Amino acid sequence: MASLGEEVMNKQVILRDYVSGFPKESDMSCDHHQYHKTEGMPGMTAYAGFYEVCSPKKGEYVFISAAAGAVGQLVGQFAKLLGCYVVGSAGSKEKVDLLKNKFRFDDAFNYKEEPDLNAALKRYFPEGIDIYFENVGGKMLDAVLLNMRIGGRIAVCGMISQYNLDKPEGVHNLIHLIVKWVCIEGFLVLDYDHLYPKFLELVLPYIKEGKIIYVEDIAEGLESGPAALVGLFTGRNVGKQVVVVARE
Repeated sequence: MASLGEEVMNKQVILRDYVSGFPKESDMSCDHHQYHKTEGMPGMTAYAGFYEVCSPKKGEYVFISAAAGAVGQLVGQFAKLLGCYVVGSAGSKEKVDLLKNKFRFDDAFNYKEEPDLNAALKRYFPEGIDIYFENVGGKMLDAVLLNMRIGGRIAVCGMISQYNLDKPEGVHNLIHLIVKWVCIEGFLVLDYDHLYPKFLELVLPYIKEGKIIYVEDIAEGLESGPAALVGLFTGRNVGKQVVVVARE
């Protein structure tokens, strides 16, 4: 053993592989056209909110608001692939049909045609909701709180209904978080960047096997950008809103 200040010389250097756990073969290739879709931020957001925040289990009851949007459509498909019962809300008949017929949700409804959201949720979830993926806020969140099951989880991804209000709507049913032991958690996808390889391991096989479908609402030309942006807040878009500045 060397003492303090003593020069130590060692001609033998041992290099080892300190990285473990890598598969011998892996296809983690990503189609660049998919990167802004399933393999990009929308997919990663859906993955983080559903799997990491909500800790879902097979057979649970899942509700998703703005379910035909960029993230909601993927959350619903992840939930179905896990074996959950899935219902989504959207703002038009076209979107409701998309959720049921293309994304294979168990059911869906147009919230604009429901005068009583609490009654609507009781109709689709007579036994209550285990997981709510929150995208809209306001009256929908208030109604969901009345219908959560004991030990339910709410992932707060967005509150699009509140962003442009001078006076955001208050939530009146928060007592249900206490009496039903409901966990509600907001999240930012950037906090889960370290899980991106794990996310790809899950989603790439689904994409290649055709088990996940992704829908975009494409507006052509930079001049269409302002109208496309406004459409996000009125629910005009069907799927993820994309503005194509120029074609290759």
